[in-house]
Amino acid sequence: MADRYNAIADRLLGIEKELRRLGFWEERPPARDALNSALPFCYDTLNVAQWVQFVLIARLKALIEADEPLPRECDIAPYAEEALRFEEKDTDRLLQMLRELDRLLTI
Repeated sequence: MADRYNAIADRLLGIEKELRRLGFWEERPPARDALNSALPFCYDTLNVAQWVQFVLIARLKALIEADEPLPRECDIAPYAEEALRFEEKDTDRLLQMLRELDRLLTI
């Protein structure tokens, strides 16, 4: 179990680094209302990079640090692929990391 948690934590760090490299990382969190959207991925209030940073990474890090059970499945990559389809920056590496995170979380 520790190996899985370590692999996921490593992947989260890689995703954070890639978000920073792409210029997607934000220093300030969005308004609380934006994080309380009832829609999947908060797609009405956040862009995909914001959701990954402020929801996905934040929640998974909190679960890992508290040694709590992790989700048993994840499917963020297809949403990210669609959301970033027209992005001018090269997001291939980010998408590959999200696919790997999906694979690590889906057991």
